[in-house]
Amino acid sequence: MTKRKPKVAVVKFASCDGCQLTLLDAEDELLLLAESLHIAHFAEASSRLEPGPYDVTLVEGSITTHEDRERLLRLRGESRYLVTIGACATAGGVQALRNFADHDDFLRAVYAHPEYIHSLATSTPIADHVKVDFELRGCPIDKHQLIEVILSLIAGHRPRTSSECVCQPCKRRGTVCVVVAQGKACLGPVTQAGCGSICPAYDRGCYGCFGPSRDPNVRAWSDGILDGKSDPGHLANLLSNFNVAAPAFAQESQRLWQITGRIPEQLPGKVTDGR
Repeated sequence: MTKRKPKVAVVKFASCDGCQLTLLDAEDELLLLAESLHIAHFAEASSRLEPGPYDVTLVEGSITTHEDRERLLRLRGESRYLVTIGACATAGGVQALRNFADHDDFLRAVYAHPEYIHSLATSTPIADHVKVDFELRGCPIDKHQLIEVILSLIAGHRPRTSSECVCQPCKRRGTVCVVVAQGKACLGPVTQAGCGSICPAYDRGCYGCFGPSRDPNVRAWSDGILDGKSDPGHLANLLSNFNVAAPAFAQESQRLWQITGRIPEQLPGKVTDGR
């Protein structure tokens, strides 16, 4: 009897599809994966969509509508392992800027007929609604980490992905620190590694694509950068990016905006003290 291949589903909610494209870009790896698993549902790659249950479900995107929330609940019931991939699924994504603003104001600014739009006032990560078995960070995710997660779960053991901050692989790469050498603001000390420390290698500060590192001291990071006379608004903008709703980044960005005494255009809601 032929052994059944594990069924894998890739599902999208509110997102740009970048993390799904990362999987499609892993062409050689996908060919090898096809020998050991069956991709049953992946609308980005095929119109053949098989129903669950699934052994592993990869979820991209945040929850922004009532319909998506209901669909997610059904999907959780059909999935042995549910893995969130990317900043949208793990922290609400860039679209979580709405969480700090007036939702109706945004609708009126974007749509000619906002009365036809039925969306939630917030963009929230998948873990706010259902149990998540593993989170894979990034905007977009790293394909090697993704393959590691899929194969590990199918084999029945916990994936081994990095938990260090960006500064550590940056130093191993031999990159000169842009903060020390050039006085540039860089989120590397408080951001989880996984990107390969690309931005500092090209003379730019880290933008925090992979979200907060484990137990980050973001307040100490901003105080240290401010000692170098950086603009608090610039630091707040750095934190109000891919992972704006991640608690560690959200609290400090709001505190920094309060220091400036002004409210940015993209965050027109009330700013509160995040200390």
